[in-house]
Amino acid sequence: MLTRRALLTHGACALAAIAGPPPFLVRAAGAAEARGKVLVAIFQRGAVDGLSMVVPHGDAAYYAARSSIALGRPRRGDAATSLDLDGFFALHPALAPLLPLWEAGTLAVVPACGSPDVTRSHFDAQDYMESGTPGVKSTPDGWLGRAAGALPAGGATPFRSVALGARLPRVLRGDAGALALTSLERFDVRAASQPAVSQRGFESLYREGVRDLLHGTGRETFEAVKMLKSAGAARLTPANGADYPRGRFGESLRQIAQLVRADVGLRIAFADVDGWDTHVGQGADQGQLANRLRDFGAALAAFARDLGDRLADVVVLTMSEFGRTVAENGNRGTDHGHATAMLVLGGGVRGGRIYGRWPGLAPEQRFEARDLAVTTDFRTLFHDITTHHLTIPITTPLFPGWTPPERSLGLLA
Repeated sequence: MLTRRALLTHGACALAAIAGPPPFLVRAAGAAEARGKVLVAIFQRGAVDGLSMVVPHGDAAYYAARSSIALGRPRRGDAATSLDLDGFFALHPALAPLLPLWEAGTLAVVPACGSPDVTRSHFDAQDYMESGTPGVKSTPDGWLGRAAGALPAGGATPFRSVALGARLPRVLRGDAGALALTSLERFDVRAASQPAVSQRGFESLYREGVRDLLHGTGRETFEAVKMLKSAGAARLTPANGADYPRGRFGESLRQIAQLVRADVGLRIAFADVDGWDTHVGQGADQGQLANRLRDFGAALAAFARDLGDRLADVVVLTMSEFGRTVAENGNRGTDHGHATAMLVLGGGVRGGRIYGRWPGLAPEQRFEARDLAVTTDFRTLFHDITTHHLTIPITTPLFPGWTPPERSLGLLA
């Protein structure tokens, strides 16, 4: 029997208020501009070590501070060393699948990026990054929720804003509404396998629970189900030879690609991936962090390949609440720090470049004598992407109490 409890517990959809570059990259750079632009925001929860993700091998202080976990300077033919980007920065070798994207000019790096707030609390720092108001706990909505509300209303669908997960994240809360999806396939199969459930019955089943628990409406949820089934998004298999790694993050990106390719009106997507809190046994080219980065890089590369020409319409932004200490600790790990590195990927990105100012890692250059200093406020980066990619008016107050700098980072064409 199909019960309301079963739908709310097991349902996969919840509505809330809320060599040279590969040919597919070359095609993506010249694709048409007529389709709606999509922003995919990815949260690396747990504070990723940006100094290992994007290695400042040109800064001697990096090696002086990390006797056992520093990544080796780039050395051609040695898979255990970092992968040079520009003579000063390099990618962790586990991120090798991203190197062709850098070389194709579709991947950019923003090191020393983060929040001006000094907290080293995961909970507070994540909350501030998702609300877009560092140091202010009372903000009721998230910056992506506000961005969704600033998009033109014409042609909006239930899939305008989507989070891959069981619950709507803080960043997408707002008046514009958003969907939380755990599985396109499960939802499609479940809906199709219940022929006895009429439209009226389905809506009735959802109405009370969704309105009370998730602040949505049965009708809106039902319309989303119908649209998803009609578009056949769940039946789309990865294209262009894309091979996603197994695991929740790879699965999330695979499903976001399905939504993009199905043309269901997606404009903002969000996914998160945890496991970055490396206090103990972080490792260098192998180990705990390398394993996380390996899946992370493979999933991003598969997503770009899967989209093919559609990558021209998409920008992927990675973020993390803060970075790690410059020096390794006594457990061959790193503790909570300040700035980290963020990645920007997409067909319209002026990639193959490092953006922002490098503050240096010498003890006297560090924040509070221990951390990489923030030289790019995360709001500057996020503001650039929302205004230049999603074309949200520059005057829209996506980040209350903050004034954008006069000059943008220039990340997007």
